[in-house]
Amino acid sequence: MTDPIRPVRSPAEERPQSRWRLRLFEIIFESDTPAGRWFDILLLWSISLAALAVVLESVASIRAVAGDWLWLAEWCFTVLFTIEYVARLIAVRRPLRYARSFFGVIDLVSVLPMYIELLLPGTHFIVVVRVLRLLRVFRIFKLGRYLGEAHVLLSAMRASRPKITVFLTFVGASVIIVGALMHLVEGPENGFDDIPTSIYWAIVTLCTVGYGDIVPHTPLGKGIASLLMIMGYGVIAVPTGIVGAELARLPRSVSGQSCPSCALSAHEADAVFCRRCGVRL
Repeated sequence: MTDPIRPVRSPAEERPQSRWRLRLFEIIFESDTPAGRWFDILLLWSISLAALAVVLESVASIRAVAGDWLWLAEWCFTVLFTIEYVARLIAVRRPLRYARSFFGVIDLVSVLPMYIELLLPGTHFIVVVRVLRLLRVFRIFKLGRYLGEAHVLLSAMRASRPKITVFLTFVGASVIIVGALMHLVEGPENGFDDIPTSIYWAIVTLCTVGYGDIVPHTPLGKGIASLLMIMGYGVIAVPTGIVGAELARLPRSVSGQSCPSCALSAHEADAVFCRRCGVRL
């Protein structure tokens, strides 16, 4: 008879990992050990410098002087992040699950463009290459795993997803209705040439941006715009309140341990098993 408290795991999960893989996992995924902290600090600096290299390379004057050095630096960072990505796949028990996770995809996208450029030589591919080189900025998203509160915020946003989806559906329906109404009230003579253009104006107005490229001229149109501007404050307040309420429900004490199977982090401080897959932490 199985223990109702202890999660039931497959034989593959029960099989202990080799000592060097466990040590590798502690260094890469856990931040509550000296080696893990040093790894995180060094990788954080590497990510920041890699993103800086991409930004500097986009400046023509800097690229003319130090373009070769920046290119060499980007290749060094690419090799470093490739080694890190492979090490993460080796350290976890379920590499495919990590590869399909958010940070696993970010890790892969941050290194792929440099290698794809090697496979796309020729001037007729220059537009594609430029787009791929811009994708290297995705490295900055790797910083998220080193911010402890980011995991708490992500958990709150996931819990808020159903409510925010309903709210955004209401907002989407509102701008379509207001856009169609403004097209009828103002008409092409006042810049509201068609319903898509009017919907664009409604979105800009609802978000309190107010570019001013399209403005109502009739009294009725100004009245509708005024109501939409007042609704705009709710667009900011409602999602903030929803996420804030979910944040208040989350546990305040978060452990620095990550799951050795699926690499999920931000568990409760007294957690013994992973809340996603049930593997012992």
